Amino acid sequence: MDGNGRWANLKGKKRIFGHEKGANTVKNITIHASKKNIGYLTLYAFSTENWKRPKVEIDFLMKLLDNYLKKELPTYLKHNVKFNIIGDISKFSSKLQKRVSQTIEKTKHCTGLTQCLAINYGSKDEIKRAVEKICKNKEKISIETIEKNLDTKDMPPVDILIRTGGKQRLSNFLLWQCSYSELFFTNTLWPDFSTEELDGIIRKFKTIKRNFGGI
Repeated sequence: MDGNGRWANLKGKKRIFGHEKGANTVKNITIHASKKNIGYLTLYAFSTENWKRPKVEIDFLMKLLDNYLKKELPTYLKHNVKFNIIGDISKFSSKLQKRVSQTIEKTKHCTGLTQCLAINYGSKDEIKRAVEKICKNKEKISIETIEKNLDTKDMPPVDILIRTGGKQRLSNFLLWQCSYSELFFTNTLWPDFSTEELDGIIRKFKTIKRNFGGI
């Protein structure tokens, strides 16, 4: 979800204004994806590299996430959306960890879309943690054992990866899971990303013949 800060700068406002608008886009896209019967929507909210940002911005993002989960719980329940996370949340405050756990618990019965937030997530860190679990359990390292120890062990492979904001790189996001995903890059900054643009990407995806290494 790239482009919140640049979106705010273009409007002569502080970066935090862009993050607030981006959170509203998250809500709109989540509701729309739920109505389109999409199974999983994974959103890259905070990476393992984002700790390099100014402390004031990090603190704001943590507060924004806490407030978002508190405010939008009724939205999750209304639209039958199950909430989940990937990443290592042990670095977050006990208050935020509790909020995350509560939201997971209160939506676990939902059977529609699963909205998964990637928070303090980095694909390299995820794979490292998976290998550490395998070694701890004295299992043989294989594709199967790695996959069953990833944060996404209960999720299907990624079909579509969308990056907003004009950059054409993966930035340490779901590197393992995107092995055969279709990649879409758009110049649209995340706060301006619309349900119409998402629908257009899905229509294009449906025209693609996917061989998964075959013919």
